[in-house]
Order: sequence, then C-alpha cells, then structure tokens
Amino acid sequence: MKFNLNSIIFYVQNVDRLKFFYEDVFNFKIIEEYHSEWALLETGNCKLGLHKIGAQYLKELKEGYKFDNNAKLIFEIDEDINEVRQLLIEKKVAMREIKTFQNYDFWLCDGEDLEGNVFQIKMKKK
Repeated sequence: MKFNLNSIIFYVQNVDRLKFFYEDVFNFKIIEEYHSEWALLETGNCKLGLHKIGAQYLKELKEGYKFDNNAKLIFEIDEDINEVRQLLIEKKVAMREIKTFQNYDFWLCDGEDLEGNVFQIKMKKK
C-alpha cells in the first residue's frame, strides 16, 4: 500500500490575510477559493489548504492571537539560505537564526506565518 500526501490544512482566523502571506512570501498560486472561508494553494508536491475556523472558536480568541500547534511546513531550497532568510526578513516575516546539527547535511531556519504557524527552510550543505 502506498500513501501520497496530497494536502495539508491549517485552520486559521483570517483566510484572506494568510492567503496573501503565502502568495507574497512563497509565490504559491491559489487554485481554489471560496469567499473568505477557504483557499487551496499549489505548493509543489503538496497543496496547502487554509480553512477558516468555526465561529464558536473565533469568539474566544483575542485580536492578534497566535496558534500554538505541533505542525511545521518544511521547504527545501536551492538558493543560499542566508540570502533567502534576509529576503524573508525584509518582507517582515518572523525568522529565527540559521542552525544545523552535527552529522546533518542541511542548514535550517524556522519562521512563522502571521498566525504563528511554523515553517522551515532548509538548504543542503555544500
């Protein structure tokens, strides 16, 4: 049996704001959307869905609340990670420091989208 990951869905407070973030920062293309409730973006090998969370949950959230979740999107890049990190910072994306681990073939750098969802860029060491 073979499973292929087709899509990942984030339940978000503001679909339009995050849709713009992923379009602007990562150049993802919108392939499906429904008002301000749903957007599906083409990311390459997998799609990213942005689904507005239910009204019963939104009422409890304060303005500017960031989610704390255990998912991380990881994007492997061919460009220099230092340059990509700097470009993201210039776009006002919250980025952490670049790191690596002993005996690991990649440089890593985590960032956050506007609602606190963590992503990582990684570059193969030369």
